[in-house]
Amino acid sequence: MGLENLALTETGNFPIRHVGKVHEGKVRAVYWLNEGDSVRLASQRGYSVFPSSQLGVMITSDRISAFECGWKAENGLNGVPGKGAVLNAVSQYWFDEFKENGIAGNHLLEAPHPLVWIVQKAHPIMVEGIVRGYITGSMWSKYEKGQREFCGNKVPDGLTQHQQLPEALFTPTTKGIMTGIPGVPEKDDVDVDRITLVNNWQKFGFKNNEDVFRYRDLAIKAYNFGREQASKIGEIVADTKFEVGYIQRADGLKMELIDEVLTPDSSRFWPAEEYSRGQVVEKSKEDFRGFLKGALDKDILTDKNRMEERVELARAYRVPVQEFYKVSQIYTDIASKITGKIVRIPQNPRQEILDALSPFGILN
Repeated sequence: MGLENLALTETGNFPIRHVGKVHEGKVRAVYWLNEGDSVRLASQRGYSVFPSSQLGVMITSDRISAFECGWKAENGLNGVPGKGAVLNAVSQYWFDEFKENGIAGNHLLEAPHPLVWIVQKAHPIMVEGIVRGYITGSMWSKYEKGQREFCGNKVPDGLTQHQQLPEALFTPTTKGIMTGIPGVPEKDDVDVDRITLVNNWQKFGFKNNEDVFRYRDLAIKAYNFGREQASKIGEIVADTKFEVGYIQRADGLKMELIDEVLTPDSSRFWPAEEYSRGQVVEKSKEDFRGFLKGALDKDILTDKNRMEERVELARAYRVPVQEFYKVSQIYTDIASKITGKIVRIPQNPRQEILDALSPFGILN
């Protein structure tokens, strides 16, 4: 088996019966099922969903993105082996923890394979709920240049890089390109403050302006819970990202978690022991981002005004294979530590997925 078969990167061409276009993101593809299959599966599989709920098959790839671009390695290795399985396993763990502790529900109904979820359709809010507990990354870069207010949150002078913040901060960004909103550039991943969200709540997909604050409270509560739990296994969650959507439940429309939660893709994990000695060790995608900054033109990677150059750079460059395997090791190690289980890495992911979905009666 060649390297090209060790990672699942093509997720939009599975023979799954669906309606509309396959929704493909940077990491996942979703096949939305028709009404008949949704109702049938809900009944057959015993899903606790609203009777008219649309269901979907979400397939998580091993693709890796950084600086808003996808990256490939040498020798035909187009993804990171085991990465998708780690994202799903870690997210499932936190989904269960959040639900059991009354923090938030989620869209996940069943996981028939390490790379496959059956989900209930949600109406996504077009805001990425970033929560920061430490001053690092882009926040530190801006702070170092004199910025003291972040998405409406004021921070004091005298902070040092990687220092813990006085309290966790909600620093949301746009999810996708938003148009026609005063003060919000038409670019992806733009910082946005609460006043802008409240004044434009409909455009961002909120049902009312009060849900802006509910989102903030949910994100901070989930982050603080995750940070406390991670500390028990010697890990620091420096920051993270949440995504939420509205899901129809029997007792009404609920704002719940979607996508992924507290994974090495969406969060910065630092070993607490090394941090206590003044050393920050990245156990997340930040390590890969750091490699790219060292190997390529940092200005192109970080300047949003040079996006066309960045896309071309990512298209032409091939990452050394060992760097992808390093990411794989970082991801599987942190996943095992968080979940307490060894994450199984699919050896023939495409065929395994087809075999796992066969009993569902949705393959063409």
